[in-house]
Amino acid sequence: MRRTNLGALVFGTILAAATFMSGTDAKSDGTSNGGGTAAVYGNIPADQVEFLSTPEHIMTVATSGAGASAIWEALEHGESVECLDCIPVVEHLLYDPNAETREIAAWWMRKRMFGVFGPGEAYERTLKVLSTDADPTKRAYAAYAVGEFLTLAGVKPLADAINNDSSPKVRAAAAHALGRLNDDGGGALSKAMTDSDTSVRLAAIGSAGRVNSFTDVATATKLVGDSSPLVRRRGAELLEELHAKDSVMGLIALVQSDTDPQVRASAAHALGVLHDASSKSTLQHAADTDADQFVRDQATIALRRL
Repeated sequence: MRRTNLGALVFGTILAAATFMSGTDAKSDGTSNGGGTAAVYGNIPADQVEFLSTPEHIMTVATSGAGASAIWEALEHGESVECLDCIPVVEHLLYDPNAETREIAAWWMRKRMFGVFGPGEAYERTLKVLSTDADPTKRAYAAYAVGEFLTLAGVKPLADAINNDSSPKVRAAAAHALGRLNDDGGGALSKAMTDSDTSVRLAAIGSAGRVNSFTDVATATKLVGDSSPLVRRRGAELLEELHAKDSVMGLIALVQSDTDPQVRASAAHALGVLHDASSKSTLQHAADTDADQFVRDQATIALRRL
């Protein structure tokens, strides 16, 4: 009996789907005759109905100086469009001043079956820009693109950029891109954490928190003594994410004496997550006496976690 009911249900579903499809035409003029786009979308404006981008539309939008939203729309709706002629046009957008435009361009390109990852094609050209272009801004944009292509072939070029590029803008972009690839670059992120430029150190900290394999607690612990309050704060947050028990003494020192209340608060929060009893007296003192209310609150919460 169950088998008969299931067969009837399947047949009914197929029949209903066939009936629906026969009355639905994606190219309809949208009239309200029970079929066409009106049957799918209802009475909404025509310019809000979903469409598929044609190759011609992609190339027109990419070369017209259109805004980021128009480019996003054209490329998202052209996700599955194979268009070899579009690739060099969209490739140009990898170096657009708008970060969102660069991101969607790399997203569209990495989905291509042909024309991007072969010898001498777009991906290799991007790597060449990263390693040889005279303009540091273009090298930085190329580094971001390598990360957005999401292929591990980019790990070594990005690590090389961190180790060798003279521009902090490029080194920071490469550190960020390694986070997108979920790779520490064979120690390149650790090196970036000791970079002379604050933006590079911050980019490395952000990526280290995303990379599953990052385990260099020793280098991360040194961040608690950084000259930048923002680096110290992000460093405390990274140590918390790493559950770095060996960093407790450094975090205690931050709670006790750092001049920046946000750093003290982040360090207190990290100590609560690490559940180390040796931090209890420091947290209690901060909860009772710190000049900043937020620090006192974080210390109080941390105490409850010990």
